[in-house]
Amino acid sequence: VQLQASGGGLVQAGGSLRLSCAASGRTSSMYGMGWFRQAPGKEREFVARLTWSGGSTAYAVSVKGRFTISRDNTKNTAYLQMNSLKPEDTAVYYCTAYMNRISYSDRYPNYMGQGTQVTVSS
Repeated sequence: VQLQASGGGLVQAGGSLRLSCAASGRTSSMYGMGWFRQAPGKEREFVARLTWSGGSTAYAVSVKGRFTISRDNTKNTAYLQMNSLKPEDTAVYYCTAYMNRISYSDRYPNYMGQGTQVTVSS
């Protein structure tokens, strides 16, 4: 599976951005998709995920209520709508794909694409 993320940029605190992730390749075998992020000097961390068939979602506590993950199965694309952005959301955001229930449950993606930079100014 190949993943292409887009939509990052520079935004002021309180603003919004929408990230997109287009998947190609073995997309019919995908169990779910999601997002991780990595801020400068910090570990990469889980942000959100959803199942590809039923759309069940999960979020990190730090983004719950502000971020929304969604999908368009017809386009093999996942989205991350980010509202009420904070400077601490500044990071490189990575799109991920899960190929089975175990990797999904363990938050251990099978594929990760190149990241897209999100910078939130105060």
